[in-house]
Amino acid sequence: MRKLQQRGEGLDSFTFRDATENDIEELGVLHAETWAQTYNAPRPNYKLRQDQWRKAFAEENDGSWFCILVVGKNNKLVGFAKGKTHKNTDSNNRSGDLNKIYLLHDYQRIGLGKKLIGHVARRFLSMGVNEMGLFGTSQNPSCAFHDAMGGERLYSENGIFGGCYRWRDLQKLAAY
Repeated sequence: MRKLQQRGEGLDSFTFRDATENDIEELGVLHAETWAQTYNAPRPNYKLRQDQWRKAFAEENDGSWFCILVVGKNNKLVGFAKGKTHKNTDSNNRSGDLNKIYLLHDYQRIGLGKKLIGHVARRFLSMGVNEMGLFGTSQNPSCAFHDAMGGERLYSENGIFGGCYRWRDLQKLAAY
C-alpha cells in the first residue's frame, strides 16, 4: 500500500472494465510481463501474446469468454482475468473456467486480485454459470491466493495436487 501511496494511487483509483480489440497491444505486453513475473521466467515474446489475443477476439467471438481488465492511473493496465464458459447441456449446473488471472507484482497483495475475482464471479453468474474451475500448475505462487479465495484443491486419483481448483459457489466470490 505504501508503494501505491507513493505513486499517488489508492484502491479507489482503479477501475475494472471489459477488454476490447483496442486493448490487444497493451494487453499482450501486460500478459507477457505478468506471466514472466509469476513464473520467474524470461519475458516471453509480447508479439506472441498479442497474436493470441488477436486470435481470441477474431475467432472466438461467440460470447463464450470475457476478459476483465484492471486499469490504473493514466489508463495503464495492471492486471486482467479471462473467463470461459463450458458448453454443457445441464442448464442447472453450468460451469466455466477462470482461464487466466494476472496482476503486475507491484499491484498484488492490496486487494485488487480479490476485487478482480469478484468481477469474474459476478460475470459468470450473470451468464448462468454457477461454478468455476482453474487449471494451473502446483508451482504457481498464486496457489496461496486461490486457497485464500476458497478454491477447492483438486487431486489426481493418486492424491497429487497439480494446481487445479474448483469453486462450487460463485455467490461467495461475487461478494468481493
